[in-house]
Amino acid sequence: MRIDLHTHSTASDGTDTPAELVRNAAAAGLDVVALTDHDTTRGHAEAAAALPEGLTLVTGAELSCRVGGISMHLLAYLFDPAEPALLAERELVRDDRVPRAQGMIAKLNALDVPVSWEQVRRIAGDGSVGRPHIATALVELGVVPSVDAAFTAEWLADGGRAHMDKHETDPFEAIRLVKAAGGVTVFAHPGAAKRGRTVPEPVIAELAAAGLDGIEADHMDHDPDTRARLRGLAKELGLLATGSSDYHGSRKTCVLGENVTDPEVYGEIVRRATGAFPVPGTGGA
Repeated sequence: MRIDLHTHSTASDGTDTPAELVRNAAAAGLDVVALTDHDTTRGHAEAAAALPEGLTLVTGAELSCRVGGISMHLLAYLFDPAEPALLAERELVRDDRVPRAQGMIAKLNALDVPVSWEQVRRIAGDGSVGRPHIATALVELGVVPSVDAAFTAEWLADGGRAHMDKHETDPFEAIRLVKAAGGVTVFAHPGAAKRGRTVPEPVIAELAAAGLDGIEADHMDHDPDTRARLRGLAKELGLLATGSSDYHGSRKTCVLGENVTDPEVYGEIVRRATGAFPVPGTGGA
């Protein structure tokens, strides 16, 4: 089995619609794909309706969190999307995205970059607006050569000249909310140092003690030494170790199935979940 547990669609900052994503996942030879858009489950219904035969969909979301002043992302799988407390927190995070994006645009304008809200809104389409959409606008304007090049201290990286903080959930509270909604939690790309400061290992140990289920070890932003260190940490803390592509369509260079999760680990995620079940493909349109 080939299992990719971290992908994005146009419901947040990917370039594939949810339907296109599942069709592309099947074409890439995946058996299981998780749709984990940022702080939203809006793409799940479309993905499930289009699910090709032979492909299983894991519903999820990537939750925006912050601990000790450090931004981190928490992958949540197979939770009840209608559970009121978790739904309210996701909406609070999403509602803060628009004023944050507008503030970043104002900072860019002050740096003589002629990006506009209309341009960013066009790029985001129906998705929840975020930094990748602003980064794409910078590419369109010729300010940077690629989306990744926008995520530097010069522009949009944490602490960068045009960066602005947004509301982010305390990860201990996020774990509690996801567990209460019957879901399973995995710390996304915990060793991605090029994105900014990373969460110290003692804090990851505290998160594990609070109920964190796993860490994403195999990821495009982790070099071989980091992957080995994270697998060792997962074993030490009794956590699951996953692998995923973090696919965003054409917005990033990674491809579906670039990193995958061991079937036994996937089986344990499904076993632990009580809020929702994987959706088997029956040949969607």
